[in-house]
Amino acid sequence: QVQPVESGGGLVQAGGSLRLSCARSGRSMTISAMGWFRQAPGKEREFVAGVNWSGGRTAYAESVKGRFTISRDNAKNTVYLQMNNLNPEDTAVYYCNAVKDSDLASVSNFGSWGQGTQVTVSS
Repeated sequence: QVQPVESGGGLVQAGGSLRLSCARSGRSMTISAMGWFRQAPGKEREFVAGVNWSGGRTAYAESVKGRFTISRDNAKNTVYLQMNNLNPEDTAVYYCNAVKDSDLASVSNFGSWGQGTQVTVSS
């Protein structure tokens, strides 16, 4: 399986913004629902946001609703996560992966994890 490549993380002050990108080669990404997940130190990986293959349907964790926006550009095989009004609780390694079209918060059996990108929000 081709691993996705996440990028765009960094250090930002509370209230700031970042845009993460997830790129993966191959046609499979353009027909897959995709999602973002994150894992903070000492915690389990959790769902953040998901988008169906066309970009017309999205889902978000309650903790990020109204602040984060997931989108995709199938021509570029890339999925984005725009993160606004960041707070220290958003500090984590962020990952993307294929998700189930029937449940955008659940990882697909055909997905694979990349290395992730670190997001650190200072207070």
